[in-house]
Amino acid sequence: MKKFKIALDWTANTNHTGFYVAKAKGFYAEMGLEVLIETPDMDNYSITPAKKVELKQADMALCPFESVVSYRTKTNVFDAVAIATIFQEDVSAIATLASGEIKRPAELDGHVYASYKARYEDEIIRQMIKNDGGTGDFKISYPEKLGIWETILTGAADATWIFRNWEGTQAAEEGIALNLFKMADYGIPYGYSPVILVSENCVMESEGDYARFLEATKKGYLFAQENPLEAVACIAPYVAKQDKNIDLIKSQKFTSGFYGTMDNWGVLDKNKVLEYLKWLSENKLEKQFLSFEDLVVSGLV
Repeated sequence: MKKFKIALDWTANTNHTGFYVAKAKGFYAEMGLEVLIETPDMDNYSITPAKKVELKQADMALCPFESVVSYRTKTNVFDAVAIATIFQEDVSAIATLASGEIKRPAELDGHVYASYKARYEDEIIRQMIKNDGGTGDFKISYPEKLGIWETILTGAADATWIFRNWEGTQAAEEGIALNLFKMADYGIPYGYSPVILVSENCVMESEGDYARFLEATKKGYLFAQENPLEAVACIAPYVAKQDKNIDLIKSQKFTSGFYGTMDNWGVLDKNKVLEYLKWLSENKLEKQFLSFEDLVVSGLV
């Protein structure tokens, strides 16, 4: 039995349903795999999921694609690669309260953005503001990651990055109206998020094991698309206490449309990746040239 540990990017939510389904329904076991799913609340996000892979504390991490780029371009390079994506389209957006004064990105000038401190995040927000006609002169706060959503509810921050299928669903359940600014609407290409990050060397050494992991995971996500009620039953016991008010069925049905299909689940489209890398370069967020092959291991899904 091959053992794998995957470090998730957040507490259990519908971005992760396929992992929990694959485990609960025995899809991993059928592939000869024992999979441990680790969430960041276990250590209060003291170490990022990608860092856990670098430190060999986990075999895989769920994280933004920018983390792969970041590890490949830092001074002491780590051989991070993406082997699959969870979403074929962007499910995220920048959120502000509809009751507030910020109705569009340009109006973020002079206001506070609560940041996750990701590699390109703050500059992406700056560019979004500029693309909407603003100056990009805004304030940035770095709250504890697991408490960032609450900052816009309490007024500690004016905007933050959310997943529409999770915090967006939560807000709707609580009657909180949001303004949502999607990247694509402001000239910023989709940089796949989240992806499954691994060490390229580890994949090369155990390609078959990783391929079986992805086959079982894909089966879990496609099962969730067809059977939302059963899928929610698999993940519900692991949802954090503070998120118990979320309508998991509603969230799951919204999310499932972004997972992809039997033909393309998990696949990172080369043209989309290159478009994102080109955008990073053109906006001087990344100086080093990287190819698709440097960052993605294809063919395992």
